[in-house]
Amino acid sequence: MKKYHYTLVDVFTTVPFGGNQLAVFEDAEGLTTEMMQVLANELNLSETAFVFPSDNFHKTKKVRIFTPKLELPMAGHPTIGAAYALATNETVKTHEGRNDWIFEEGVGDIPLTVYKEGNIITKVEMEQPIAEFGERFMDVEAAAQLLSISEEDIDTKLPMQTVSSGVPFLFIPIRSLEAMRKIRLRTDIWQERFSATPSRQHIFAFTTETVEVTSHVHSRMFAPAIGISEDPATGGASGPLGAYLIEYGVISNTEEGMYHIRGEQGFEMGRQSHIDITIRKARNTIQQIKVGGPAVINGSGQIFINEEG
Repeated sequence: MKKYHYTLVDVFTTVPFGGNQLAVFEDAEGLTTEMMQVLANELNLSETAFVFPSDNFHKTKKVRIFTPKLELPMAGHPTIGAAYALATNETVKTHEGRNDWIFEEGVGDIPLTVYKEGNIITKVEMEQPIAEFGERFMDVEAAAQLLSISEEDIDTKLPMQTVSSGVPFLFIPIRSLEAMRKIRLRTDIWQERFSATPSRQHIFAFTTETVEVTSHVHSRMFAPAIGISEDPATGGASGPLGAYLIEYGVISNTEEGMYHIRGEQGFEMGRQSHIDITIRKARNTIQQIKVGGPAVINGSGQIFINEEG
């Protein structure tokens, strides 16, 4: 029997049992793809991250990310949570101030910055691939039925559109916080009208009405295709969300060429999350997208694997 240690991390929060949950296997050497999928299903968190040595000495680690159903090419909170666990547990050594890392993931290299003050990791920030804008979804009636709200609750001044930095999300703008709280995803409508089209499988609803005055956008995300009924914090969608808000003039820049956006998510689930989005734009084109936030460790454990199968 071989033992594999994992750390439980809550990401995009400073409070234990807030934010988005994650299990990080900091030394996953020896695990097959099939076994990683079994373990992700067994732990039944929205995602589980498995860390391997990189074949390239210029890279920090190789990270593979699994939901209970499948492997993802990239995801925000597992990337940030894995870095936080590796730094906090000193699996990767850090120094005070800024630490620049590179993770290898399914979409390619992901640059990260780990910030340390004294002995505390205060924040992890990841750079995401430049968001790509996909098809617009024109059926307001179907979207309203999907979310169990009225057609009037959908903000038709903005488009319903797919945007992706590796994983596509269908963004649906909502008029008010009150309407956001009413949302209940109808899996029958999702199965009938959305599930067969990859660009429409992951549903991201948002409004610019927020609970907290320091936030710019309030969000909810539903991904039944990957076994996530609702996600309390979606880092992989936050970069594309920032790009969407800038593209359609919802957010103004606070300094020349730079946009700083704070997203709130998970409030309806009792797992408040805060996601910081930083976007650099030049010559009318987005040049860089970063997503970051704090995290906390709230537990650890071991899994025993029979190496003989």
